[in-house]
Amino acid sequence: MKVVKSIIPDVLIVEPRVFGDDRGFFFESFNQQDWTAATGLTDAFVQDNHSKSSCGVLRGLHYQLPPRAQGKLVRVVAGEVCDVAVDLRKSSPTFGRWVSAILSAENKRQMFIPAGFAHGFLTLSESAEFLYKTTDYYAPEYERCIAWNDPTLQIDWPKVADGPLLAAKDAAAPLFSDAELFA
Repeated sequence: MKVVKSIIPDVLIVEPRVFGDDRGFFFESFNQQDWTAATGLTDAFVQDNHSKSSCGVLRGLHYQLPPRAQGKLVRVVAGEVCDVAVDLRKSSPTFGRWVSAILSAENKRQMFIPAGFAHGFLTLSESAEFLYKTTDYYAPEYERCIAWNDPTLQIDWPKVADGPLLAAKDAAAPLFSDAELFA
């Protein structure tokens, strides 16, 4: 596996070693020993989630507050998304900045979003299946979100014909300036 630091060094892009031939391909999507050796991170992943979204669906920007903050390792197994992470840590030199990457079944890239970041994605293909591992369990009482189109953040989301399509909670999400943040 190759691990690349993004423009926000705590957000990592993971490129697995893929072995392919005329029969198809094989790769390890996760190996705890290799992960720790490549990243130095020792947090255990405790929950796996799988979602399917149609073109134009935007999920996010979601996060959980302490003591249930979650790190996420995300990937796409069908389709393509624009994946975004926003630094919510007030003490960070990259506070309020965001990073994005195109994740797809074809490129097999993964993104690691540490605790202290909001996360969201926009489906660019006809549909996309999205998998993510989390470092803590889902805890709805600690779940928060920030408006995907917050003018302060100025996230450069790709344009999609029929979107974005939002859940009610995402459509009603507070602005970054009104959000509960990390120390």
